Amino acid sequence: MRVLLQRVSRAQVRIDGRVAGSIGAGFCLLVGFTHGDTDEQVTWMADKVIGLRLFADQDGKMNRALSEVDGGALLVVSQFTLYGDARKGRRPSFVEAARPDVAVPLYERFVAQLRASGVRVETGEFGAVMEVDLVNDGPVTLWLER
Repeated sequence: MRVLLQRVSRAQVRIDGRVAGSIGAGFCLLVGFTHGDTDEQVTWMADKVIGLRLFADQDGKMNRALSEVDGGALLVVSQFTLYGDARKGRRPSFVEAARPDVAVPLYERFVAQLRASGVRVETGEFGAVMEVDLVNDGPVTLWLER
């Protein structure tokens, strides 16, 4: 499981011109799965994302979690291309990306676990062609993998 996490001041995802999800301050998560990913990895990743202390405290140090930010939210977007391999040739291979029959249930579990934390979660639509707009806050961008 791979997650590209960006701390944002605002983000939204559009599908066919309509806004599917929109947040203010929080994290935009691009999420990809591979064939062998498990529920255990999903649980670990959800806990990691919720617990990361990436927001400034009163001294300007990254010491506050998402739950400590007024209105802090998550925008979660499925992104199979996180498993693209461009080491050979000019056209990436996506054979390591999980097929939808594996990835969709893992994605849905991940979103459900994030929501269970009490943080507001917005999403795109799995498999849709999506346009993601965001304004980085920082910038703070992390690559998380489990």
